Amino acid sequence: MDRVDETGEWRDQFSPSIGVLESLAIEAYSHLPEEFRRLASDLVIEIAEFPDDEIFEDMALETPFDLLGLFEGRGLGERFSMETGEMPNRIMLYRRPILDYWAENNETLGDIVTHVLIHEIGHHFGLSDDAMQAIEDSAEAAS
Repeated sequence: MDRVDETGEWRDQFSPSIGVLESLAIEAYSHLPEEFRRLASDLVIEIAEFPDDEIFEDMALETPFDLLGLFEGRGLGERFSMETGEMPNRIMLYRRPILDYWAENNETLGDIVTHVLIHEIGHHFGLSDDAMQAIEDSAEAAS
């Protein structure tokens, strides 16, 4: 069979790297409502391949692909004062589980990263799923 890839889009492509996901997360963050960004300005956003062993065990995950993102720290409602030695709040996005989800669903990679980022930031605020959806809709309209 002499068929040729006529799309030319994927032949020379590699899977999106940690740097690509980081860029998507930064872009997604920039499209969030300004007030939301201002209140979340102390968050650290990091990308890792998978959850580390401690997270894997603490959350009783069946596979390392079960977790797309994680908020670590104390939410705004729990932070009355910084304790000595307390680390800043952090959001982890996990590259390989996100790519696996992307491969199995009919969504863009940017939409998935945005959804996971907003969901994890929502934990920082203690928001309901409905409130997170409203923020996601607002970010989508802005982009």
